[in-house]
Amino acid sequence: MFAQKPQVLNLLVKPVGSDCNLNCTYCYYLEKEKLYPAKGGRVMSDALLEKYIREFFASQDSSVVRFDWHGGEPTLLDTDTFRKIVRWQKQYAGGRQVVNSLQTNGTLLTHEWANFFHEHGFLIGISIDGPRHIHDRYRRDKAGEPTFDRVMQGIELLKQHGVEFNTLSVVNDYGAEYGVEVYQFLKSIGSRYMQFSPVVERIDREAGPGELRLVAPEVDGAMLAPWSVAAEAYGRFLCAIFDEWVQNDVGYCYVITFDAVLAKWCGVEPPNCAFADVCGGGPAMEANGDIYMCDHFVYPDHLLGNLNDASILDMLVSERQLRFGQNKQDSLPKYCRRCEYVSICAGECPKHRISTTPDGETGLNYLCPGLKLFYEHAAPYMDFMKQQYDAGGAPASVMAWARRLLKPIVPNSVAAIDFSAIGPYDPCPCGSGKKYKFCCLPENRHTCRTTKH
Repeated sequence: MFAQKPQVLNLLVKPVGSDCNLNCTYCYYLEKEKLYPAKGGRVMSDALLEKYIREFFASQDSSVVRFDWHGGEPTLLDTDTFRKIVRWQKQYAGGRQVVNSLQTNGTLLTHEWANFFHEHGFLIGISIDGPRHIHDRYRRDKAGEPTFDRVMQGIELLKQHGVEFNTLSVVNDYGAEYGVEVYQFLKSIGSRYMQFSPVVERIDREAGPGELRLVAPEVDGAMLAPWSVAAEAYGRFLCAIFDEWVQNDVGYCYVITFDAVLAKWCGVEPPNCAFADVCGGGPAMEANGDIYMCDHFVYPDHLLGNLNDASILDMLVSERQLRFGQNKQDSLPKYCRRCEYVSICAGECPKHRISTTPDGETGLNYLCPGLKLFYEHAAPYMDFMKQQYDAGGAPASVMAWARRLLKPIVPNSVAAIDFSAIGPYDPCPCGSGKKYKFCCLPENRHTCRTTKH
């Protein structure tokens, strides 16, 4: 599939492996320490860090090279190590622009860290699930103590030093009921770039002390973890936030799920791999140099190799990795292939394909009912923004149009819509995809796909 080196490669690097100062209940990565029981093997050596940086530059031809530092908690390393990283990047960049991003829980940030991030232009991702009662529900430290105040202190330090940050919020069984509250809180702390990550994990009740309890989707017989978000609750969570966003914040706040869906609606490559047609865009490297097919598939069966034995390029464009990526599309159940939203959804993340279709076929995304709820809810607004995009206009003009509706659209019902405020050539808010003139005008409503008016 690659006649030459790909222009851009992505790799999530974990310089301290799964080591972390927190003990979040729902964390999918903390227990990866069982794969690396030797404590010394979970901190990347200087020699391996330099080798990675040198090879990563050599593996691609892009004028901008992005380094993504993840964990565990990468700030368990000291700033001196990251200053070495920056020096090596300058040494091997060959004049190319370097972009560093770092994902952190924020609890270990200091003035020294914040000053370093500002000095070297690091983009920081902060893990925060919402206001105190939501965040502290599951995000606790090793002693079981809440962490909200420490995270907020870290965010204030970033603001004081002018460090750009975005937020990553896990959507779990509890927080899913507070969509608007979470969104408004994140806005209030200065987040304009938000990622909402649904937690869907399964527990192997037969796992031994040294074995992974959270299992890959292909493992049979596992129990859904109690902190997993319910599919419909996740859909309602997205709908609630979307209603706030589409009326007030388009072009001001960026929600990666909404950006991805809108991109697919417009026929453009999405900004995240969950909605891409093929997978494999988020491989991960552990502290000892092991590279896995995906950050969410760090299991022995998905190990590509080790940086000490093979090149980054050879592993990331290997036949195994390409087959892993293509399998996202090839393994879609027939139920999904017939779905009207398959071109948007692409089956979402393969990690979540643990359910069975109504026809009894395996491989259905667990979140499917919630995702459908959201797609149907957002459809008329997405249609409007696509019209603007196709005409060279600004999708943000959807806000004025959305505010003309008295109430949010209820899926499968247009009873609450103020039709008098809709222009004849606006997208019909029932979600049919037709213009209002040719759909829900009183004389045409018998042709509308909606069952209630």
